[in-house]
Amino acid sequence: MIIPVVAVLLAALWAGWAQRAPRVTGDPASLAEHRRFMAAMERTTAGSGAQGDGSGR
Repeated sequence: MIIPVVAVLLAALWAGWAQRAPRVTGDPASLAEHRRFMAAMERTTAGSGAQGDGSGR
C-alpha cells in the first residue's frame, strides 16, 4: 500500500517540476560570449578552408 502512495507523490512532484515556467533568457554577458565563440568558429573554419595546404589547421 505504501509503494503506490509514494509513487503518486513522486509523480505529482515531477509533474509540478516539469510544468514550471522556463527561465528568462537574454543575459547580455552570455549572449556576448556566444557571439565571440561564433566569431572564433567562423574564423577557424574560414581559415582552414582558405589555406588549402592540407595541414589540417
